[in-house]
Parts: sequence; C-alpha cells; structure tokens
Amino acid sequence: MSEHRRGNRDEPWRVRWTRRAVTIPLYLALLAVYLCVAPVALPAFALYDVARKSRFAATRTVAFFGWYLVCEVAGLLAAGVLWLAYRCLPWVDLERFRRWNFDLQCLWARALGGGAFRLYGMRVELEAPADLGGKPLLLLVRHASTADTILAAMLVASRYDIVLRYVLKRELLWDPCLDVVGNRLINVFVRRGGEDTAAEVAAVAALADGVKAGDGVLIYPEGTRFSTKKREQILAKLAQRNDEAALSRATALSRVLPPRLGGTMALLERAAAWDIAVCAHAGLEGSASFDELWNGALVGRVVHVRVSVFSGDALPATRDGKVDWLFERWREVDAFVASHAR
Repeated sequence: MSEHRRGNRDEPWRVRWTRRAVTIPLYLALLAVYLCVAPVALPAFALYDVARKSRFAATRTVAFFGWYLVCEVAGLLAAGVLWLAYRCLPWVDLERFRRWNFDLQCLWARALGGGAFRLYGMRVELEAPADLGGKPLLLLVRHASTADTILAAMLVASRYDIVLRYVLKRELLWDPCLDVVGNRLINVFVRRGGEDTAAEVAAVAALADGVKAGDGVLIYPEGTRFSTKKREQILAKLAQRNDEAALSRATALSRVLPPRLGGTMALLERAAAWDIAVCAHAGLEGSASFDELWNGALVGRVVHVRVSVFSGDALPATRDGKVDWLFERWREVDAFVASHAR
C-alpha cells in the first residue's frame, strides 16, 4: 500500500495527541471505575429491570458498556504491541504493519459486535454471495446507527477477507481505538457539513488510489444516520431549492435518507473495473440512541442483512446515469428496510 494516504493526515500532530491525552487516560479510568462498581451496580440494575419488566434492558446496557470498555482497553494494548513490533523488528514493513492493524480492527469489531449480540439476545439473518469476484470492492452501506461500522467489519471485511478503507465522520476520532488504529490505516475522517467540500470529496476519491483485488472502499452514501426528522429537513431544503427532480427522488425514500452525491459519485466514477456491493440492513435502529438501548429496543432483535453485488463495468457511462443507478439501488434498500419493519 502506498504512503500517500494514511488516516487523517491533514490533522496537526499536536491536535491528535492532545485528543489522545484526554481519551486514552479517560477510558482507562472509566474501566477501572466500572470494575469497582459493577459487582454492586449490576445486581441493582437487575432489580430495577425486574420492577419495570423490561427484559433486563438496563442491565444488558450497563454490561455492554463494560464490555465496550474492555474491548477498547484491550485494543489499545494490542495496538501498542503492534507499534513496538513495527519499530523494533526489521522484517515488519509498513504493509505488514497495516495488515496487522486491519486484522486487529476486525478482531475488535467481532469481539465488540459478538458481545453485543449475545448480551441483547440478538441474531443475524444474512443474505450474501458465498464469494466475490476477486475485484476491488466499493461497499455502499445503509446508515442507521454507529453499529453499522461493526456490522461491515464482521460480515464483509472478515467474511470475504477484504481490506476496507473507510470513510468515517471525524467525531469517531474520540473513540481511542478508532483513532489510533484508524489513523494507521488508509481511511478518511470527514467533517460532516464542513465548508471545504471539494477537499473532502478529493480526499474520499483518493481512497481509490492503489486499490487492488482484496482491497475495498466503504462509504455511507447517506452521510448521517436516518431519522424521520432528518428526512423531513432534507425534503424541506430540496423544496426551497426548487429542485423538482432531486425532491422527487428523495420523496420516494421513506426509511432511508437520499444519498449525498459528492464522495459516493467520486468513487463510482473510479469503480468501472470494481465490484460494487450494497449492504442493506434492518434491525439496528434500536441502537440509534441511548434511550432506545436503555428501554430494550434491541433485546431479542433479528438483524436482517442483505449484501447485493453489482459489476462496475455495468455502470452507466454518464454522471446522470450513475446518479439514477445509485438512487435505484437506494430504493431497493428502502424496500428491504420496509419489508422487515416492526
């Protein structure tokens, strides 16, 4: 892999390490406090759940918070070991170091996601091809919650051994594992709603540089998590612009947001020789807010996931044709979510 794009390279060194000087000690302290209070807190929350008949939703959520902290601290320790190996062992080059970090990222996601599914009594029903065609992959994922990142790592990256390059929001840098390991890999952390749109799109497009078979780029075309309020705001803005075509396309989507075209179109323009996978999922909506977790929205859920694969050489040649193709795929995602709505 080339050195041209490693994590969030435009971020000043002092900014990065000032943030880590806060987040890493904070997570270590939180885990220490959690381990001290958990023997008392968990039984207390269990009694609270019995009283409110919530299928132990609060207890599960408190336990998951502890598991999340364990995964974070374990991931940071493992990341430190990998850094020492890279610095001290002459046979560990940059490409091997990055592959180790990607494997660590996938292991972290499987551990965190697997723990969450067990704690909440959830299961996955997956529709996906047994294998992919050996081309680079562009992965377009529906965005319903922060769990989407873990889902893609568990069900696509690990399943098909695809080294994914992520387009992620910068707020996730406050998660120390995503910050440390994510900045070692070829990812882009974008500013949502930032003014430098052209620079953000160029950074996303650059993720396609040097991509080969076994590599992939993941982007969330919606740009933010779905909610009815966000959908209404987007429709209102399109109505103000008098963009009837865009408003018509957006209005046709009721359970997903209309794709934002900047970064996604920049990648589609470069994906003619790739495979394009669309990941539709339903069932993680209950993890979009703390209140939903606390009140048991995820308990016993079945998460339905469908991965559909298209050949990039079948994409329309024109930009307008690609936009129509993208919205057709998103109408299919919308229909999938609606078919599994509770």
